[in-house]
Amino acid sequence: MKIKSAEFSISNSRADRCPDGNMPEFAFIGRSNVGKSSLINMLTGRKGLAMTSSTPGKTMLINHFIINGEWYLVDLPGYGYAKRSKRDTEALGRMIRYYVTERSQLTCLFVLVDSRHTPQKIDLDFITMLGEEGVPFGIIFTKADKSPGSKVAQNVKAFRQKLLETWEEMPPYFITSSENGKGREEVLGYIEEVMKHIIEE
Repeated sequence: MKIKSAEFSISNSRADRCPDGNMPEFAFIGRSNVGKSSLINMLTGRKGLAMTSSTPGKTMLINHFIINGEWYLVDLPGYGYAKRSKRDTEALGRMIRYYVTERSQLTCLFVLVDSRHTPQKIDLDFITMLGEEGVPFGIIFTKADKSPGSKVAQNVKAFRQKLLETWEEMPPYFITSSENGKGREEVLGYIEEVMKHIIEE
């Protein structure tokens, strides 16, 4: 898929105020500081499209970006940021859950997982919830340039094995690096395939 245009559309603090219409939405979520904004900028080829920050937990809103005038890329708040207040954490949790379970335009949710780490309970629990709710999703392992290739492969394998303890098959997964563009064509190619199926239907 060639990204011809990528423009900010709208930010919302409530999932029920997201854009109307039936344009497909491909959303991105992950633990705080997983590299979500950098990945979005890499995928779209727009360096400052999603604001990156050294402060974890910065994204508190649902941000919609319209891509090629055909679909929305949705930047969701990160989960698991320990320094948020209990009230903020609960409010964000409700907003995220409402979006991923009730948003009919959500075509695929990409869950970002830091490839530098062994499987984390918070990621596994979130993915379990998606399975229970029947949410279509894929997994994107980020920051593949930050560790030796063998370490990344080991962590990805461990994550897959952990999922296969309770899942019959793995969801689509991709290994990426925002620094060198690794995985960009694969992720965009997957979105393109999904879009083709939607058009054919």
